[in-house]
Amino acid sequence: MFEEENNNAVNDTQFVDETLVCKDCGKEFVFTAGEQAFYAEKGFLNKPKACKACRDAKKNASRAPREYFTAVCADCGGEARITFQPSPDRPVYCSACFEKRKNAQE
Repeated sequence: MFEEENNNAVNDTQFVDETLVCKDCGKEFVFTAGEQAFYAEKGFLNKPKACKACRDAKKNASRAPREYFTAVCADCGGEARITFQPSPDRPVYCSACFEKRKNAQE
């Protein structure tokens, strides 16, 4: 019941694009009406303090860079770039051959 009332309150509110200043880079960014409606729907009370580019950069900074390994494709003999250490007892496929095999199984 409360959730329904909350959704009605969000739908009745008129949101207007708002220009904010990023706390990290100092550039202006737009907090759109759609984003405001989303924030209200999720119950978020605070406006974003950083622009999308700075938020994404901060999120990606904590991730370790991916390590790629090179192997020979078991089907076509071409180069396969993979994100795991290949095992000599298991076949490895390039992207194209992997897709062909996956589609053939469906």
